[in-house]
Amino acid sequence: MLHYTARVYYYRRYTAEKKMEVISEYSDLLRMLITTAKDRYVYNQADLPTVFKAEALLSELNNMETMLRSQVAESSIGLNTLMSREVSTPFLIDSVLQPADYHSDYALLADSSFLKRSDILAVESRIQSMRSNQRLMATGARPDFGIQFNHSQMKEMPNTFSIMGMVTVPIVPWSSRMYKSEVRSMEFEIQAMEDEKATMQLMANQMIRERITMLVYESRQLRNYDTSILPAYRNNLESNLLAYRQNTGSFFVLLDAWNMLLMKEIERIDKLGQVFNLQAEYEYQREIN
Repeated sequence: MLHYTARVYYYRRYTAEKKMEVISEYSDLLRMLITTAKDRYVYNQADLPTVFKAEALLSELNNMETMLRSQVAESSIGLNTLMSREVSTPFLIDSVLQPADYHSDYALLADSSFLKRSDILAVESRIQSMRSNQRLMATGARPDFGIQFNHSQMKEMPNTFSIMGMVTVPIVPWSSRMYKSEVRSMEFEIQAMEDEKATMQLMANQMIRERITMLVYESRQLRNYDTSILPAYRNNLESNLLAYRQNTGSFFVLLDAWNMLLMKEIERIDKLGQVFNLQAEYEYQREIN
């Protein structure tokens, strides 16, 4: 649980810092566009309401950046606490973190023997221990043989040796019934633990299959952002920037293209956060440290 909690804090801070980088980049671009639009307004080449809208969007970005700084601080406090350090201790994290590739596990999980969790292994160990006790109890109904050897030597007396054999036969009827009852009772306990183990395996298998399936499909969506969605919106912004520079495009359309690309960039980071969270849950269920 400690590793899972640490991963959640770490991934939360990572995605928040990535969003801050995007916001900083797009804020700089928006400031430049606002300055250009104000200069063009003097020559009736830009409309004032769109300029005001752009300034409002810039203020919203500043507010979003403040919220993200709060998330970074919260995650840092959580990580420092888990590391038993002063909560305000500054530290850096990996800035090029990438999701792990668990696609091969998607096919391997068809075999339930692939799942080896400590809680299931603990139940299996208890079952083996109970079976050993059961076999030991069953031997109580059989004759018990023993041998004793003694040696003594007294002053001015020859050495004395003695050997004695013993046999215990459980001939009392209630004794035999007691042993058989104990053996049957243990068998019922073993069966109950076997059922418990089967249930735990079923639940673990279900949860792990759900996580790895969701992880695979969320990863595909993330790749779609990188390969097709974001490039298309970038091309849209670049074409509108070119048209605006050539005085053939409007500031309103350019601002809309800027805003759409920014939203898709943020959506892509949110999707990355979802992939990381699913990865953390999968690793927790599989006990991957």
